[in-house]
Amino acid sequence: MKSKRVKYFIGFIIVFLIEVFIAVYVHDNFIRPYIGDILIIICIYLFAKTIFLNKLKHLSLYVLILAIVVEVMQYFNLANLIANNNRVMKIILGSTFDIKDIICYVIGYIIILLTEKIIRRKD
Repeated sequence: MKSKRVKYFIGFIIVFLIEVFIAVYVHDNFIRPYIGDILIIICIYLFAKTIFLNKLKHLSLYVLILAIVVEVMQYFNLANLIANNNRVMKIILGSTFDIKDIICYVIGYIIILLTEKIIRRKD
């Protein structure tokens, strides 16, 4: 069980580093806005999975719902109110609602489901 946690944590570190690389070095109209949003769902899931390994049956769905809630908060400008003047929080929560972000989150969720299904078959 501990080795599974380590694998998820290593996966989290790898995806997190890819996200940081995209945020710092990629300034395009495809990878940063779309691939970055797909990967953020995977990144959050991998981190949560290291904590809740087998405790939450629908963890990937909860991560998706969290991301959608944050996106809806952006629509109502609540993210800016919560972040106030904290630059890091503004980056994490975002500031602009975009339905394409939600579509990317759903794609990330589907990737998680498919990957977990493949992993379960191997086990």
